[in-house]
Amino acid sequence: MKQTVECSSEQTTETAKIQKLKTANQEVRYNINTESLQAGNGTGTSRPSRKDYTAARDQNFRNPRQRAVIWGSLAVIWIAVVWLTGRLLPAGSTLTSLMDRNLAPTWAHPFGTDWLGRDMFMRTLKGLATSIQVGLLAACGGGLIALLLGLAAASSKAADRVISWIIDLFLSVPHLVSLVMLAFVFGGGLAGVAAAIALTHWPNLARIVRAEMIQLKSAEYIQVSHKLGQSRLQIAMQHMLPHLVPQLFVGILLIFPHAILHEAAITFLGLGLSPQQPAIGIILSESMRYLSAGMWWLAFFPGLALLLVVRAFDVLGNSLKTLTGTGSSREVR
Repeated sequence: MKQTVECSSEQTTETAKIQKLKTANQEVRYNINTESLQAGNGTGTSRPSRKDYTAARDQNFRNPRQRAVIWGSLAVIWIAVVWLTGRLLPAGSTLTSLMDRNLAPTWAHPFGTDWLGRDMFMRTLKGLATSIQVGLLAACGGGLIALLLGLAAASSKAADRVISWIIDLFLSVPHLVSLVMLAFVFGGGLAGVAAAIALTHWPNLARIVRAEMIQLKSAEYIQVSHKLGQSRLQIAMQHMLPHLVPQLFVGILLIFPHAILHEAAITFLGLGLSPQQPAIGIILSESMRYLSAGMWWLAFFPGLALLLVVRAFDVLGNSLKTLTGTGSSREVR
């Protein structure tokens, strides 16, 4: 018995010595690897390279939300600069000057002058400010109509059938035809054009509001509110309306470019704003008579400026759609 005990004690001491040797070897290898890394980098800590910074920056820029914030901010700045500049220009900036008629673009007149010597750069800025004002009135009016009809459609099945029929009726008529008819009925002018555009650009947005309301009606907290005795108006205003604000806001912004283009279209046809008011449609309509004489700048620069403003509104709407997570922008056009 004593011999077995002594043999087992000797084996445990030998295994303990072997484990200590293994631990010492691992520590030596770790120290060697650490020293080689420090010698290769020149310091004890590894520094990120320029490629790492570039990769991180590119990865951040590929983030759709950050990209939406950047492009949306640029669009807001561009729209604000154009609108404020057009509104703050003095009235004498577009006066006639027969000594400066039909001048090509120069440093003094970046967009040239027309047949009456008026500076086309100033006229274009004033026309864009007027178009933005018409687009604002029309988009807000169309959004309000869409909100009211969407809320009414979700109140009962009978109202839903009637409003769905009205939406399909308005969608079956081309925008330009209904615009011309309504602008003629309202007598033209800024208010008449804005009302005509508002009455023709609400159906798609109303369809989206109606679908959201129908989806919200089946939510559990809406059913609980019904059982607690709240009226339909209270539920719609307190619980449903806050969920509709992102879709409604994005939809109104996406109506803007269509409102501006349609305002220019019916003004170009002579059924919109009066010739005394500065508007892009009037500028383009008047310039058609002088394009054959080689005065290309009368239509090129105002048309390009109009497209840039329309594109800015489209970019802003799509950016907000990305940030709020709403539906596709094609649904509200």
